[in-house]
Amino acid sequence: MATHIMITGASRGIGAAIAETLSTPATKVVALSSADGDLADPATPGRIWTDSLGRLDGRIDVLVNNAGVFEANPIDADDTDWLANWGRTLQVNLTASAQLCRLAVQHWRARRSEGRIVNIASRAAHRGDSPAHWHYAASKAGLVAMTKTIARAHAREGMLAFAICPGFTMTGMAEEYLESRGGDKLLADIPLGRVAMPAEVAEMARWCAMQAPASMTGAVLDVNGASYVR
Repeated sequence: MATHIMITGASRGIGAAIAETLSTPATKVVALSSADGDLADPATPGRIWTDSLGRLDGRIDVLVNNAGVFEANPIDADDTDWLANWGRTLQVNLTASAQLCRLAVQHWRARRSEGRIVNIASRAAHRGDSPAHWHYAASKAGLVAMTKTIARAHAREGMLAFAICPGFTMTGMAEEYLESRGGDKLLADIPLGRVAMPAEVAEMARWCAMQAPASMTGAVLDVNGASYVR
């Protein structure tokens, strides 16, 4: 029986690489993008979950939460703007993922089936980020804590949860960031000497989704070229 997989944020970069890696004869994948709905709208997660269930014959076995935003929010911004930017990032990066995780757990409980969640977090969850990205770091730290909580709460029901924390990854966004901030200086902070490739993160997501042993549930995996080690 094919494994049915739902992936958010799959139009480019890491998400597209995950969708490609997980698309095999043994799987059926729904790869979602912003065209399927704006996750800043709290009504979107429930709708795209229902839509995905319809496309996957009423069964989802694996949820991969990859969708996210990385938008500057300087501390000297207007108070109203700063709070709105904070709320948008937390909604997209954390709350929407929480909504989908909740729906997944409820779905598996109703079916009395096992399931897996793979949440794509960030090195920023552990190391923090720039002064203009408090909200981003906080959202990814929350995603890690939520993943661990799901793993602890639902392991006995056969529901496994994993988080992956990439550092800089060679997506369009990272290329622009490296160019604007001085790529050589940033690369000097990565012992490997280069940023991660989307395919590397995708392979880790594939393994968590399909092969990781059950005893690994709750694990948080780093992929940052040793730029931050724990």
